[in-house]
Amino acid sequence: MSSDEKPAGRPAAPRSLAEALRARDDASLAALLRARPDLITPVPTDLTQLATRAGTRASVVRALERLDRFALQTAEALAVAGDPASYDELLGLMAGDDGDATVAAALPRAVGTLREQALVWGDDDRLRLVRTARELLSPSPQHPSPTGLGPSVQEATAGMSPGRIQELVAAAGLPSTHDAVSAAAALTALFTDRERMAKLLGQAPAEAREVLSRLVWGPPYGQVTADPGAHLRWLLDRGLLLPTAPGTVVLPREVALHLRGGRAHRGTEPVPPPVEPAGPTGTRQGSPQVVDATAAGQAYTALATVEELLKDWDEGGPAVLRAGGLSVRDLKRTAVALDVSEPVAAFWVELAYAAGLIASDGEADERYAATPAHDEWRERPAADRWAELAGAWLAATRTAGLVGGRDAKDRALAALGPGLDRSVAPEVRRRVLALLAALPAGTSPDPASVLARLRWERPLRGPQQEDDLLSRLARWTLQEAELLGVTGRGALSSHGRALLGAPEPQAADSTPGIPDTPGIPDTPGDKLPVHHRAAPAGAPAAGTVPPGPADPQARAAARAAAARLLAPLLPEPLDHVLLQADLTAVAPGPLQRPLADVLDVLADVESKGGATVYRFTPASVRRALDAGRSASDLHAFLTAHSRTPVPQPLAYLIDDVARRHGHLRVGAASAYVRCDDDAVLNEILADKRSAALRLRRLAPTVLAAQADPAALLEGLRALGYAPAAESAEGDVVITRADARRTPPRTPPEPVPEGPPVPDATLLAAAVRAIRAGDLASTAPRKTPGTPPAPGELPRTSPAETLATVQAAVLTGETLWIGYVNADGAASQRVIAPVRVEGGFVTAYDHTADEVRTYPLHRITGVAELADD
Repeated sequence: MSSDEKPAGRPAAPRSLAEALRARDDASLAALLRARPDLITPVPTDLTQLATRAGTRASVVRALERLDRFALQTAEALAVAGDPASYDELLGLMAGDDGDATVAAALPRAVGTLREQALVWGDDDRLRLVRTARELLSPSPQHPSPTGLGPSVQEATAGMSPGRIQELVAAAGLPSTHDAVSAAAALTALFTDRERMAKLLGQAPAEAREVLSRLVWGPPYGQVTADPGAHLRWLLDRGLLLPTAPGTVVLPREVALHLRGGRAHRGTEPVPPPVEPAGPTGTRQGSPQVVDATAAGQAYTALATVEELLKDWDEGGPAVLRAGGLSVRDLKRTAVALDVSEPVAAFWVELAYAAGLIASDGEADERYAATPAHDEWRERPAADRWAELAGAWLAATRTAGLVGGRDAKDRALAALGPGLDRSVAPEVRRRVLALLAALPAGTSPDPASVLARLRWERPLRGPQQEDDLLSRLARWTLQEAELLGVTGRGALSSHGRALLGAPEPQAADSTPGIPDTPGIPDTPGDKLPVHHRAAPAGAPAAGTVPPGPADPQARAAARAAAARLLAPLLPEPLDHVLLQADLTAVAPGPLQRPLADVLDVLADVESKGGATVYRFTPASVRRALDAGRSASDLHAFLTAHSRTPVPQPLAYLIDDVARRHGHLRVGAASAYVRCDDDAVLNEILADKRSAALRLRRLAPTVLAAQADPAALLEGLRALGYAPAAESAEGDVVITRADARRTPPRTPPEPVPEGPPVPDATLLAAAVRAIRAGDLASTAPRKTPGTPPAPGELPRTSPAETLATVQAAVLTGETLWIGYVNADGAASQRVIAPVRVEGGFVTAYDHTADEVRTYPLHRITGVAELADD
């Protein structure tokens, strides 16, 4: 019985990845397509094409990069094992000669993950790593293996002369052989025999053993001189070091494995490192109520900061750089206005941009300004506004932490500029918050343990670096979540948990996608060993980050749930202030929207915090009068919204500014000033500070200026007057703060990392189409003459096609056809013709599982299916 044959009652071993995929059920195929969504872009025509696509370099690299550390170590061990390798051989490479119970328990899950993602196929006695993965992970001088192992004896002696190989065999104490292949096999047998190898190494000089110890864990290559020392000559003569190039030697893989005790890796990590609480004894652990209250306070501060930013840019923000984004000077000015550092200011600017609240206006002199969506957003309840900001942050691929750095071309990265998208950012944010959600409620994590866990779930290809992008994204996530109020005191809040869609907190660390026990539990009636099966269909692959809800309705529901939990924790907006005799007003909490809007115009903010202090000044009162308010309106407004009497100094200030407001009128000539009181105009002309305005009298009550109206207004206000702008009709121009808005803008779309994860409907349709296409391509056929090669369409003349189809209508037979659609795409189909008329054939299409009509002239050929 051949190695590929099975006992009666057992299915034959698959001979290719396509056959292995053909043996899977629909749920397993759907799990593969979900784990590797690039395989259905576009949908393969059959399972052979799916297997081919799964073995392409780009797809394999993407799949390897999404493995957890232990699954990747398993794939690396298979790359240095035999091809094929047995499960026991793989277990020996992972657990070593002494065995490791933890590794043995975790290995079935790792093999199941590799099988599910079509990186490994075959039964346990013939495990095969797909060829592309083996090429990527196998050792070579140009690309050393991550295991640190070198080439095998067979590979290292491939270019060696037969005489030299026989010398190695003789020096090792082995009988000579008839050819180089058997000689290499004899050396391999010696190096893999633990007892004989230990006896041989027992004879080695101490210096030789020291050389082997330096090479055993890699890199396995070393340099030797033309006249090596005695200890090196001893190793070279016995094949324990083999030459690969002049002056270069390598430690054979079999020798290294003996010295390592059979282990492929210095250290295996079968289970993920736990996320530890912060502090030596969890000192950052507090009650969930304290965490929620702290997070809610920070959420209120976040809303106030974003509103302050929007207010600052309400009438037109900074200019857009030619290359896009904010200049360094504008970012500094924004940071000063918000009273935060520049990196934090960049975060708030990017957050408002991601939420669609600010954008460029698209004018010739392009500037940033608030969008129309800002007006709708600011009218919504505070909790809903926060949920919208937090949801935009969670899904955004733009990364504010990169601002101030350099791109690959050494160009500075600016806030709101290009080059800030990182596709992995949403995934890292969700994963970090999911790790926080797995801790007991009220517990903050140790950041180092969070980074260690992420590196296990997404190990980097190549040397580990402390400042890699993954680590920086994780640190930024922890900082930004605290700024935004998703966390409080470092722990995930209840509204942050709802935003994430995470379950209720548990006492133990059970992370989605990483089973607490490495093995997969048996199912009733399953007679196969556990390592025969892949991971459960539909479950996330181990080490991957659970994606956010793909359904917009699910995302909206998560935001609504977060807003419901946050709303009771936010302070209720107040409808009053406390007026002071020193021309200030104290707001003991957040103010209702109409009151806040009027007060922002009537007074200047002097200090912020738990209570906001406003100061009334002549300029602020004049600003309210410019907006169309009268003195009586302002008196009535303050009386209605103050819990204390209106102080006399404030009433005098309002009356005094109102009395002088509009006494002067500025209009466009280049500009002019008119006033019924010519004494006031005489006073202006006599003031030396007005010389820059270049005023001259046109009439007793009119002065002309060579400055434009805006400059004239500012100049007179600087002199202490309260002029009013005048329209062409002579009416006072009323200015309002919300005059600048961009055209309608949509928020920036996140840049996805590869194809999106397909939903259940698309997966079911794709699996059905692949199955049907595979049926069409593998169905046995009766074809006259030479049958077409696999993948080729049948070819018959139009007369033969028509005759065969007409006969099938009468006999009810099923046919195999080749068809080219209107776009020129060719496909194979299995049809049962129903009728033929008018140049069309109507048939039940087994491939599409529906009745369709095909033009006869688009059918390339037809063949009858075999009787079996």
